[in-house]
Amino acid sequence: MSGVVTGDAVVLGLQPARLPSRALALVIDLVVIWAVYMGMTFGLLMLTVSLDEAALAAVSVAAFVLVLVGGPIAVETLTHGRSLGKLACGLRVVRDDGGPIRFRHALVRGAMGVVEILMTFGVVAVIASLVSERGRRLGDVFAGTLVVRERVASSAGMVLPPAPPWLAGRFAGLDLSAVPDGLWLEIRQYLTRMRQLDPVIGQRMADRLANELVARTGALPPPGVPAAAYLAGVVAERQAREARRAFAAPVGAPVAGGVPGPVASVGAGAGVSVSVAPQASAPSVVPDAPEEPAVPDAPADPRPPATGFAPPA
Repeated sequence: MSGVVTGDAVVLGLQPARLPSRALALVIDLVVIWAVYMGMTFGLLMLTVSLDEAALAAVSVAAFVLVLVGGPIAVETLTHGRSLGKLACGLRVVRDDGGPIRFRHALVRGAMGVVEILMTFGVVAVIASLVSERGRRLGDVFAGTLVVRERVASSAGMVLPPAPPWLAGRFAGLDLSAVPDGLWLEIRQYLTRMRQLDPVIGQRMADRLANELVARTGALPPPGVPAAAYLAGVVAERQAREARRAFAAPVGAPVAGGVPGPVASVGAGAGVSVSVAPQASAPSVVPDAPEEPAVPDAPADPRPPATGFAPPA
């Protein structure tokens, strides 16, 4: 099967899942769901044994809707399209444009799954997948979703282009905490395929993504910076921050930088050569001679000097 192509003629690096892998993932999900449903039903029957038939029927219907319908919807919403079976088979549910699904997509898929999977034992879903070009069942068609393979070897065309050198460090103070993962995914997909787009379509997509990024960060790009270069610079800043967090040296780690000691090399045979690496000689410090304590001057004698002359009385 060919890759996923969006409405803007963007070829994404996603491969639609084939019917056997989807069927295996569905079987795993159904086994888990039915096991949870049977355990929950047995527990409710034990707790409501004193109720009448109408109450028991209401409890059974509530358990059916909660587990068999609400369970898959909640799991796909919280995991962004990865149920237990899809996770085991390396599959994922995404939107037609390759982005992560939301609650409304999971709701439509779950509601249609009751009809085409539970009520018809999967016959309608199999027929729809065989007829569809990309293997989509009716729930995918109405929800605008697609089941793709995640475990696909990356190609050279999916490498992100480097940011312009003149933008290095320009976004160091940008707050990226409010940017959702879905927007990062769309920006990465655009940057990896922007050279394959029509110039007009590519510029329109770059402007839209740049405006969304500005709205999330609350900071305008530098004047005169193109939208594509702005996106590449912000993505490069995010990758640099993740690298610094991942490879940050622990506090108190020893720092290499000691003075190398003597190195001896022993040659083969009778000759032995020893090479000593030059060491930095410590500066010789000669202590200064202790200074003699200063002797204070003797106080002046108030008496006149003895000259042999006696003043008259």
